This record gives sequence, C-alpha cells and structure tokens, in this order.
Amino acid sequence: MGSAGAAPVATAAGGGGGDGDLHVVMFPFLAFGHISPFAQLARKMAGVGAGVRVTFLSAAANVPRVEAMLGGTGGTSTVAALELPRVPGLPEGAESTAEVSADGAELLKLAVDGTRPQVEALLARLHPDVVLFDFATPWVVDVARPLGVKAALFSVFAAVSGAYVMAPARRRLPGPGRPTVDDLASAPEGFPPSSPLATVPAYQAADFSYVFESFHGMPCVYDRVAACHNACDALVIKTCADMEGPYIDYIAAELGKPVLLTGPIVPEPPRGELEERWATWLSSFPDNSVVFASFGSETFLLHAAATELLLGLEATALPFLAVLNFPKGTDAEAELRKLTPPGLEERVKGRGILHTGWE
Repeated sequence: MGSAGAAPVATAAGGGGGDGDLHVVMFPFLAFGHISPFAQLARKMAGVGAGVRVTFLSAAANVPRVEAMLGGTGGTSTVAALELPRVPGLPEGAESTAEVSADGAELLKLAVDGTRPQVEALLARLHPDVVLFDFATPWVVDVARPLGVKAALFSVFAAVSGAYVMAPARRRLPGPGRPTVDDLASAPEGFPPSSPLATVPAYQAADFSYVFESFHGMPCVYDRVAACHNACDALVIKTCADMEGPYIDYIAAELGKPVLLTGPIVPEPPRGELEERWATWLSSFPDNSVVFASFGSETFLLHAAATELLLGLEATALPFLAVLNFPKGTDAEAELRKLTPPGLEERVKGRGILHTGWE
C-alpha cells in the first residue's frame, strides 16, 4: 500500500505477532454508532484465524447487546462491564447516547472519564498487547503506556471527515480563537488539492463548529481528538486507500504517526424473510423506485425540518418510506402526528409511509 508522507500506512489485518495470542482490548465511546464498528472489527479480526483475542469494554447495561454483536467470534471475544459513576444531570441508568438528549451525551463523556480507575485496573490485570480506544478518552494512553501496552486511536469516521475537520492545521490559523464558520467553510492548509471539498456551504461549516464547542467545562471534541492524536502510538481508520487514498496520506503527513486501515467494515447483510406487510408493499412498485429516508436511532430532526422533508418526499411523486425517530421517553406516535403536514397522509396514501421505530 505504500507510505504517506513521513508515516507508514498499512492494512490492519489482525493475527498474532510472534508466539502466543494477540490480545486486543477495545474501548469505544458509549454510542452504538461507535460500538458497532468496534464490534465489527472484532468479528473481522476473529475471522483471521486463531491467535487473536478481544476484550471489549462497555457500560454494564450495554453488555447483552454488545455480546450479541460479537456473536460468531468463536469464543475469542469477551465483554468486561464498566460501572458508570453518577453524574449530576445524567438520567439514572443512562449508559449510551441512545437513552439521552444531546446535552446528556455530553454528560456521558464525563461519566466515561470517571471510569478511568476501572480501566486502569482492567489493563493492569489483563496486560493486553494493544488497546484500541475512541476519540473521547485520550487518557487511555496515560493508563496504557506505563504498563507497556500499545494504544491506538480507532476512528470510526471516514478519512475525509478527519482530514477536513480534525487536522492539526485547523489550529494553525492566525489569532487565538477557535475557527470561525468562515474558516471552516474552507479546507485546511495542505488539504488534497484534487479534492472537490476545497470549500463547503456555510450551513455545513456551521455544523462543523460543534467540534470546537466546550460543554460543562470539558475539553471540546477537537481538543479530545487532538490529545488522542498527540498521545497515541498509531491511528486506525475504518476505510481503505482505494476509497480515500489522498485523505489518508494527508492525515498521515499531518500526524507523523503510523496509520492503519481496517478496510470498509460493514455489518453482515440481514438474513431471513422480510415481514409480509413490507414485502407486499414494496413489491407493488418497480425495483429501485422507492425512496427510503431515515436518520438512524439517535438523530432527531427539528419539527420544521421534518415537515419540510415530508413535503419534499411528497413532491417527488415517488413511493417513499420515511422513518423518523424521537428521543427516548417521548410519545413517538404523538410527535410524528405533530410534524406531519395536514392532509399529507391522505394525499400520499398507498405510495408513502410515515413510520417511527424499527418494527
């Protein structure tokens, strides 16, 4: 695969080095959009063959779901439960971002920081070869290094995202302040000149500004990631050179550290038969004609944005399935009714479905 700048780029394929097993500890942030890629990587490493063991760290309430994600690893993966400390303002029993508001997700970072003594004790007892950690916990390196354990940051985001938003060049701007929206509308210094993303629209740049905002006196996301970059032994990215070569090379040159690529880790395709109601409805339209609009389990559109989305889907005159989800504890069906434009369900009857939840 070659090298990028001063730092080598390689493909992470797992497998033990030398005699004995390669023992990997994985510690993702408590969001299933992060936990899932870590689990998929564990499954991929298990598929390499004998010689790789994984210990997966997560909050106690997440353990059953994580164990289900790790099914098929042939007993080479185990899950160690962490007890989250109580954080004022964080709902009792909340142990993933699926159970909290956006502000609660920030407080969850404080709770994860509070697990440091438990993680230190686990690493001292397990003494793995390497720990793969996430953006929110740069302190993992401080815990691992005295034990002789290598620590690699695993980025679950596309390389282009890290290259555009998280590059050290973002902090080399003139002046003492954070990057402005105008700054973020342009790519950082040295960004691949062949990229079509030399500039982005102002509304996207405004979204990027979140990573430079501090909440509850904590370091902002950018500062946490920068601390991870500075301290880690290597960066692991969920991508491949064929898809994102120029951005990977840029990151490697900026960081001056090894960059390992896992390849495009994706979940296995679902098995079994589609429920009859969905199979019947979908089969009433030509192949590749139905628009599916969904924002996952933890992205909640403002009512005005959701209403505009539904009106736009109606205007396409195409069949569509729109799945809109809402924060835990809300009456999802009532919220869906509130944001549905008057008369829309009748106008799209037969070709448009509005749905909430995953069943």
